Order: sequence, then C-alpha cells, then structure tokens
Amino acid sequence: MINIERLSRNIEELSKIGRTPNGGINRFSYFAEEKAANELVKQFMESAGMTVHYDSVGNLVGRLEGASDLPAILLGSHLDTVPDGGRFDGSLGVLSAIEVVHSLKENGIMLQHPVNVVAFKDEEGTRFGFGMIGSRAVAGSLTRKDLQRTDDEGISIEQAIADYGIPRRPLADSKLENIRLYLEVHIEQGKILENNGVSVGNVTGIAGPLWLKFRLKGQSEHAGATPMNQRQDALVGASLIIAEVEKTSKHFSSAVATVGKLSVKPNGVNVIPGEVEWTIDIRDIDEDIRDELERRIKQFAEKIANERHLKLEITELQRVKPIQCNEGLQNIIKESIEEIGQPVVSLPSGAGHDGMQFNGLFPIGMIFVRSKDGVSHNPGEFSSEEDIEIATKVLFKTMMKL
Repeated sequence: MINIERLSRNIEELSKIGRTPNGGINRFSYFAEEKAANELVKQFMESAGMTVHYDSVGNLVGRLEGASDLPAILLGSHLDTVPDGGRFDGSLGVLSAIEVVHSLKENGIMLQHPVNVVAFKDEEGTRFGFGMIGSRAVAGSLTRKDLQRTDDEGISIEQAIADYGIPRRPLADSKLENIRLYLEVHIEQGKILENNGVSVGNVTGIAGPLWLKFRLKGQSEHAGATPMNQRQDALVGASLIIAEVEKTSKHFSSAVATVGKLSVKPNGVNVIPGEVEWTIDIRDIDEDIRDELERRIKQFAEKIANERHLKLEITELQRVKPIQCNEGLQNIIKESIEEIGQPVVSLPSGAGHDGMQFNGLFPIGMIFVRSKDGVSHNPGEFSSEEDIEIATKVLFKTMMKL
C-alpha cells in the first residue's frame, strides 16, 4: 500500500531546500531554509489528510483522527541538519510517517488510535549547541531558562522563535498529552545492517549524548618575544587534553567521545593563543560507563590546567539519559520485519534521537534503515529507494498491528 514513487518524490523535493554546492544541505533552526522546509512538509501533511499547526516553539504537528477516543500514536523526526548534512537524516522519519498516513487515508483505513506526526524543532543542536528543542517541548521538559541560550551571533532561542514569526505562548502549549507511544524511522548512520546484508533493523536502545564545553584561558603574548618556558599557551594545553579524550575513550569498548567544535583566540599567526574553547560529545548505552569517561577526561583536564597555570572552565550543554526501547514494541516491529520476508537484526543506536526525551513518559520504538557505507552527517549519506520502501512498509504494518 506504500506509494514509493510519491515518497521518493517528496524526499527529492525536500532535499532541494538548503542545498549546498557540493550536494549537502544546510537547514538550521529558525532560519529561512528550515522555515521553507517546514512549509513544504506542511503541504505534504495536508495532502495526506491531516490537520496541521505550529506549536509554541515551532514544531510542525499534523494529526489524523482515529475511530475511537484513544491516546494518539506519535510519529516523527526532524528537518534541521548539521552543516553540509545529508538528505535522509531526520527528514526520512518525517516523510515516511506522512506516507504511512497518506496510504491509510487513500485506502480508507481508519485506525482506532489518532496519529500525530511531528517535525521536531532543532534535533541536531547545530545553531545553539543545545539539541532536541522541539522534542523537549513536546515532553514538557523545555524551560524558559533553556530559551535564553544563544547562537554565535548572540541571538537567543526565544528571540529566534519570535523572529520566526511564532507568537509568544506558554511552553506548556507544546506538550502533547494523551500519547500512547512513539515510533520513528531513521537511517542507521552506521554499518551493522549493511554488514548483515539487511535493509532494516529493530532498535533496542539509544545511547545518551553528553555535551560539554571546555574553555582554557592562558595569556596572549608575542610569539617571537616570549621565551618558551614563560608561556601560558592555551592551545598547547587544549591539544594535550583533546588527545587524551581519544586515548581515554579507547579504554571503554562501547563508549565514544568526539571533539567537534574548536575556537582559538586571538587566532593570529604571530600571537600565542590566549584562549581556546571546544566541545566534547560523549556517548554510551551504559550511563555509568559514559559518566566514568566524563570523570576521567575532566580529571586530566584539571591536571593539565594546573601544571600549565591555565584557567579551566567546563560547562555542561546537555546530558541525556540513555534509554531502552520498549520490549513490546520491539516484538511488533520484529514481527513486521519477518512478515515482509526480511531477517530480523536488532541493534542499539549510537546516535541520539528525539525519542530520548520521552523516556518515562510513554513507550518508544525505532526502525533503522540501512545506510550505504555507514555514512551520515555528510553529503554522501544514502539509503536506497528499495530499503526506504521496506522500512516504510514495516512502519505501516507496525501501525496496523497497534
């Protein structure tokens, strides 16, 4: 019942918004490209028979009523990207959900449960260094204090929402009540499915991302006039800490840690760096292991700062608990995979997803789609039309069973 031609067409049309010269995509939250993407997806939702609105933070919410007054099934993902990102990350989850609703509608199938499809705001955290804004709002955990976080231009999330054209309303207006469960289709962003030769997978759990910002301050001085033994070089200190991040992470088989953003001041050829700021993304399915890795990195950073007479500041940007996907939902997803003739492969997600924000509120389940060469967050990101069709059929069957 899935119309793969329509779904592929929608993927292609959406991928044109924010396209970079080398085929990547730049769609950052509350900017014009991301707004255009939401407006296009709004049209897709309406074409599928949904009533659509924007909530108080800019989440795009489509709803298809059910036959009974039961809690809604929540589907969705995000439309924003990392810098020069790919066309499938996030977008596929939104568009495959819309395709399922469209197929239900045009085949005259009314589920007992209503269905809400949400394009969540700012999952990636690219602009503000603070991800999952939309899903936090839906979960009821986003605060006014969170909205004071700023981007590199000093614009707060609150101001960005206003500039986007969304009237100021209570954050509670974004919280979705009476939700039965959450389901999301997402590209794997790894190689496990590809190595197993399968199109789709059942997700067992999601590693919790911990984002830290380190700032190391020394003394900016003339590069030629300052003896080596009298320097307070912040960049040398930072480089030692950054190297240790990789070294320490390798002591834990499942943990990963990444330094993804770096700023050096004053950034001159003939000036000793006086200040360095960088981020560290630490993840593991096991929260205790993740936190132990964090402790060791901080301990080493403090040691370097003391030895080199540098001032160290560490700011926590976000800390999300790892979660396990609901066992009952996993069983239904696995049954649906088997029914379309695919082997069942279950795997954890090393990447974070909006569903993490719903931990303890209602059950979540995820369906992974094979990623070619495991590439993601990159213009080369690719999932085949065949794999996308299979994953969307699994979502459809799962919905019917529910």
